[in-house]
Amino acid sequence: MGRTNLAIHLKTVPNPTIPQILGQEFLPENGALIIPNRLPFDDLLGLELLFKGRDITYLVERGSEHGERFRQHVEKEGVQGLEFVCDDESLSAFQKELLQCIDKGGLAVFVPGAVNARCAQTTCVPSAVVKFLVSTPVQVLPLFVEHPEETRLAIESVEEVGKLAFSFGKPLEGDAVNAANYFESLLGASERVFSQRPILKSSLAYSLLRGLKMHASTARVIDGVDGQELGFDKLFAASAALSKKIRQCTSKKRVGILLPPGKGGLIANLAVLFAGKIPVNLNFTAGAESVRYAIEEAELDRFITAQAFIDKLPKFPWPDEEKLVFIERVLPSIKGRIKLWYILGKLFSAERLAKMLKVKQSGDREEAMLLFTSGSSGSPKGVVLSHRNLLANVNQFGSRINLTQDDKVLGCLPLFHSFGATVTMWYPIIQGVTLVTYPSPLEIAKLAQLIEQYKISLLLSTPTFLRGYLRKAKPEQLRSTTLVVTGAEKLPSKVAESFERRFGKPVLEGYGLTETSPATNVNLPNPESCGSEDCRPVVANHRPGSVGHLIPGIAVRITNPDTNEPLPIQSSGMIWLKGANVFEGYLNQPEKTAEVLIDGWFRTGDLGRMDEDGFLYIEGRLSRFSKIGGEMVPHEKVEELINTAMGYDPEDERKITIVGVPDEAKGEALIILTTEADLEQTDLRKRLLANDVPALWIPKKMVRINEIPHLASGKLDIKSCEQAALAG
Repeated sequence: MGRTNLAIHLKTVPNPTIPQILGQEFLPENGALIIPNRLPFDDLLGLELLFKGRDITYLVERGSEHGERFRQHVEKEGVQGLEFVCDDESLSAFQKELLQCIDKGGLAVFVPGAVNARCAQTTCVPSAVVKFLVSTPVQVLPLFVEHPEETRLAIESVEEVGKLAFSFGKPLEGDAVNAANYFESLLGASERVFSQRPILKSSLAYSLLRGLKMHASTARVIDGVDGQELGFDKLFAASAALSKKIRQCTSKKRVGILLPPGKGGLIANLAVLFAGKIPVNLNFTAGAESVRYAIEEAELDRFITAQAFIDKLPKFPWPDEEKLVFIERVLPSIKGRIKLWYILGKLFSAERLAKMLKVKQSGDREEAMLLFTSGSSGSPKGVVLSHRNLLANVNQFGSRINLTQDDKVLGCLPLFHSFGATVTMWYPIIQGVTLVTYPSPLEIAKLAQLIEQYKISLLLSTPTFLRGYLRKAKPEQLRSTTLVVTGAEKLPSKVAESFERRFGKPVLEGYGLTETSPATNVNLPNPESCGSEDCRPVVANHRPGSVGHLIPGIAVRITNPDTNEPLPIQSSGMIWLKGANVFEGYLNQPEKTAEVLIDGWFRTGDLGRMDEDGFLYIEGRLSRFSKIGGEMVPHEKVEELINTAMGYDPEDERKITIVGVPDEAKGEALIILTTEADLEQTDLRKRLLANDVPALWIPKKMVRINEIPHLASGKLDIKSCEQAALAG
């Protein structure tokens, strides 16, 4: 492996793929160490072409697997390589050789070995290797190598997305050279290249139409109530026919939908989109005041619903009947048009059908859907999600879970919930995955029966609902599930352990917000070995206590929650996210939008940190901290200490919660809400002090209530808790 200029042998390279290049402004003129997230041999040839005329040395970890083509390549005259051992004893010699490699403008390129990784893995380089490489005081250039065809949507062709992209991250120099900054820069490079994907300029309606057309005969919707099955061809026909009725009944740009998960809710949402309008799935579990607020803010004058659903919710503040569109009455009246669209769907392409329906092909940053936040920590806010946002998240989440047409998804989460909308409506249609629906996530016995009957692969739930499976489902009923994903609230370790012990399935905690369309992180099962001779290192995808890795195309930043000053991403602080899935803003609330959206970065309101392997840990909602005498006091930690001191088991029943209220002397004071008649404040204070709990963390006042307020999802209703604390 003699060291000479690579220009000598480039003439022998057999037509390397010409990559798309992003971050060209970061390309170094001087010597630098390039650390890619991965670098298959064909991509390495493309990198050589990019740096034609530069002196390159390839860095290879001893024992790593690279394949015969790479071995033959580095044995050629004019190609230089450096093998290293990743340990402390070898560090000094490695640093000396690395400095020699980049002397006089040379480039050192680390070539990661083969690993056992899941699809759409952000990086295949172990954190220990990164720390070893960045220990030398040289300029470091992160490189994100992207193969868009590997993670494209089912409706996209290879020609549409391209085959290879190089996205260079911001270079690191001097004190900034460390593993945390490398990973932060790499994620930024990942976000930049993902945000260039052509599909993001498309419209949600056109993408769904393409999905319905492509998967017309292979995927279907199965209604878990009556067992009726609708092929995607029939689903298209009903939605297309209904869309004309919707165009005729309102001139407003948004249409309200009040339906549970099921074929009716799916048809209604598709029809609204095909009509060139924006669906607004209203939260029928919210209070009357919140519902009226949402209707007024969204300027709704028509609502698609069903009489049976109205009968189930007599206390709901239903609009006047002339504003209601009863789907079970309208669909039978347009049977002829449904049959016509069924035939047209068989005859014409998606492009032609879109023209016939007047569906726009482009959408990009225009509003596609409006969802309202739960209002758990204040008034509901209208979250404007664009076509770009929703298509991005379908792609991001879908590429990680990587289901096939043989898989099935259980859709029982409410359609007004962002996860229910994106993952159990838009994702199955675009990707061609069969969807089994049921109108409620609470009827666990029935859901378990459906999972067994239809061999459901993906189960989406919350910790609250998982407790129901522990009580009412038999292990054999969940045998088909390959992924059990939970979110919306923190996953208690006891629930996770009990579920895995009973069903033999790990519970995979994820994270997301309505404002991020919603998914941003998810734990996944570690990849399985290809056999006893498979010696490739395994890239971990599951770490209990975390919410998993970021899904593709999302960058992260951690800041001081008070000053917004940047912190290393492995430090605890405010979590900021950036990506094509980040919402466009709050409806009619520019001031609130400006508070949380700055230069494309979204301030989540959650505090957390990332570990060295890229797993994100959520340490609490900022609204669940109180600043007392200048110290940030975490409510959840105080609750944990109280439960321990009193011997309460919050897994069985939540008996206490902590709320912060204004206090003239110290800024805020802690109030404990409790349902326990026997709990006395004096006794509690003694127990906490005996356990060395700081005095600032001990509640100043106790308020007794009948029950701890919760939302329908199981999340704590912070707003109602605060009202109870102030009233007490």
